[in-house]
Amino acid sequence: MDSLTQIVLGAACGELTLGKKIGNKALLFGAIGGTIPDLDVFIGAWLYNNKIDAMAFHRGFMHSIIFAILAALLIGILFHWFYNRGNRLDTTTQKDWIWLFFLSIFTHPILDSFTPYGTQLFLPFSNYRVAFNNISVVDPLYTIPFLICLIIAMFFKRNSSKRKLFTRIGLYLSSFYMLLTLANKFYINRVYKKSLKEKGVVYQRFQTQPTVFNNLLWYGIAEAEDHYYIGLYSILDRASGITNWQKLPKNHHLAPDNNKDIQTLVWFSSGYYNLIPQEEANTFRYNDLRYPLLNENDPNSSIFSFTIKKEGERWNALPFDGKPPSSEDLKVFWKRIKGN
Repeated sequence: MDSLTQIVLGAACGELTLGKKIGNKALLFGAIGGTIPDLDVFIGAWLYNNKIDAMAFHRGFMHSIIFAILAALLIGILFHWFYNRGNRLDTTTQKDWIWLFFLSIFTHPILDSFTPYGTQLFLPFSNYRVAFNNISVVDPLYTIPFLICLIIAMFFKRNSSKRKLFTRIGLYLSSFYMLLTLANKFYINRVYKKSLKEKGVVYQRFQTQPTVFNNLLWYGIAEAEDHYYIGLYSILDRASGITNWQKLPKNHHLAPDNNKDIQTLVWFSSGYYNLIPQEEANTFRYNDLRYPLLNENDPNSSIFSFTIKKEGERWNALPFDGKPPSSEDLKVFWKRIKGN
């Protein structure tokens, strides 16, 4: 999920582990642990000249279970060595620090696995991307109540029982909301299956996920032989199914997947992608269709898309153009959340 959410969850892990011994510093160290896995964004950019390779590196080994164990041991021992001196001597144990960093690092990829991006929890043994697709990468209803509880906890002395109480309330609220999103996912899958059957769509597979910033408006994509069928459904819709389907061509033949870089992109998007030719030769707009459209009537409003270009024998992703969504798309999106 987003960086703020991971900081909040990591801080809560720090508080529950060492808050009673070192107070608000536990929140700080937990927040540091919660951000460590996402440093792979910067490391990938440093290691690879090819942006496709760098993109595939994110949520890789540094988001794995093995990394959480190894990093917790190394960083925990190191932080204990720095902290355990002077008037702080023997106020904490090495085990405390290892446990703090294990929880704050390990919960990061676990939380990420509920989002559509996918997390390679089992590297180096498997590159399978765990993705339950039940919560957006940014969801204020998960983060904000949790954050408020932690801020309140900070104002109590480290020995106060209310400090731990508010931290636990934040965890309970966020966990309850996560369970609610899983229930929504179960309901939405039934809606999409029913709608596809009623439309008579013959499909190979399909998936659903919430749109960004909320868990009310959901996006579904079904893969047929040459096309994808995509549609939005809000839990607040009056209709019992999807009434507006968009049919998008795959265009996979434009960049055959016998190339290693294209294979990486196919793996990255779980095969849900399409290509749009650009004016320049050997240049395409790559739409990762795991992610929804902002405007269901505009196939070019994909949230996650970028340009790929063939350079010699390799394909590379060009820098993101950074264009913000249009005000019209945002208006349509907000209206669609509220239901039809």
